[in-house]
Amino acid sequence: MAPVISEAPASDRVAVVLVSEAPASEGPGQRQGGGGQRGRFGGHDKPDDGFTEKVLSINRSAKVVKGGRRFGFSAVVIVGDKKGKVGMGQGKANQVPDCIRKASENARAQLVSVVLRDTTIPHEVLSRYDGAKVLLRPASTGTGIIAGKTVRAVCELAGVRNLLSKSLGSNNPLNLAKATLAGLLELRDRNEVMKARGKYVPEPEAPAAEEPAVAAEPVAAEEPAVAAE
Repeated sequence: MAPVISEAPASDRVAVVLVSEAPASEGPGQRQGGGGQRGRFGGHDKPDDGFTEKVLSINRSAKVVKGGRRFGFSAVVIVGDKKGKVGMGQGKANQVPDCIRKASENARAQLVSVVLRDTTIPHEVLSRYDGAKVLLRPASTGTGIIAGKTVRAVCELAGVRNLLSKSLGSNNPLNLAKATLAGLLELRDRNEVMKARGKYVPEPEAPAAEEPAVAAEPVAAEEPAVAAE
């Protein structure tokens, strides 16, 4: 005896198809389409720790393989809190956001402290790194930072607001940044130099409290002179 196969009406079959193809309900904060693209390209929230980032340079390299060319990127990032702490980092990846993120993490791991005097540097310094040579000089208030792109970025994030500088060698951004950082690390405060020489550093005296003014005693009125007879 042949089996009997019952077929559902056409309207029921269409309903089944529509239910199977209905998209899943979106939860709060979810967006349909393109949601994974941002994560794939390295999108991330920057940590709110008081530090500012600046990208100095991004370089691209290409490797020729059998199927074509394979690209790689490298970035140099400066990180600082504008209060005397600054660091420089490098990162390499196959995508630009990834290499910037790696450079930022590397810079935060290499933070150094810089000696400042108010809004400028304590003294003049000449620093070298490889082919780069940088001259840094203190400046009076209101001068600003007279420097190129690379030296300006490093000094601004270190907290310097008034500075005179001159690049006397190579213009390579990486070497310039390292030479500037080396010059900032050579800065010394007066008290630090005096202690290194074994000399006494007098502490600033606190202003003496003023004594209250003593009220003046009333002066007796003079008697009028008696005319001579």
